[in-house]
Amino acid sequence: MKVIAFERNLQGTGASRRLRNAGKTPGIVYGVGAEPQLIEVDHNALWHALKKEAFHSSILDLEVAGKSQQVLLRDVQYHPFRQLVLHVDFQRVDPNKKIHTKVPLHFMNQETNPAVKLGGAIISHVLAEIEVVCLPGALPEFLEVDLAKIEAGQSLHAKDITLPNGVTLVPHVEAENPVVASAPVPAGAQAAAEGEEAPAAE
Repeated sequence: MKVIAFERNLQGTGASRRLRNAGKTPGIVYGVGAEPQLIEVDHNALWHALKKEAFHSSILDLEVAGKSQQVLLRDVQYHPFRQLVLHVDFQRVDPNKKIHTKVPLHFMNQETNPAVKLGGAIISHVLAEIEVVCLPGALPEFLEVDLAKIEAGQSLHAKDITLPNGVTLVPHVEAENPVVASAPVPAGAQAAAEGEEAPAAE
């Protein structure tokens, strides 16, 4: 995804307010051994881009003054109640250095899961994203979590996610192995199932 930005020379609250009044969003680009660079981005283009999941989790091509650089979106500040982006931060990436970043999780095959269809289980998505380490070129846009075989009362953990080549969980996630999705059976459904089984037991 490509982002067009312009160099910004003026700093301070007043300058930022004037930028926003002109339909621009102030921002900064930093990292990879170069000086931080003040930029401004068209607000409407940025607002629409921020609605796309890939904009938050992909390597972006940021063009400033005709020069392109690879960056990750690192921080966005929104106005508390207006539809307004106050500031945006991008971090440069080195294609030869691994990055730590969060990748969205896409949950697949929930509708066909037997525990849901037959067992009365309700699948709960515990995490929406997970932190990984990889080279910029290997960064996936999202990771799929297959819920086809999760059984009633069971959980899926971080280590159960199939990772693409060159992508690993960050060490603390690997160590903690948090729950990603679970399939609890509500007490009502469990009681109903036991009630149906009771005559057969006699």
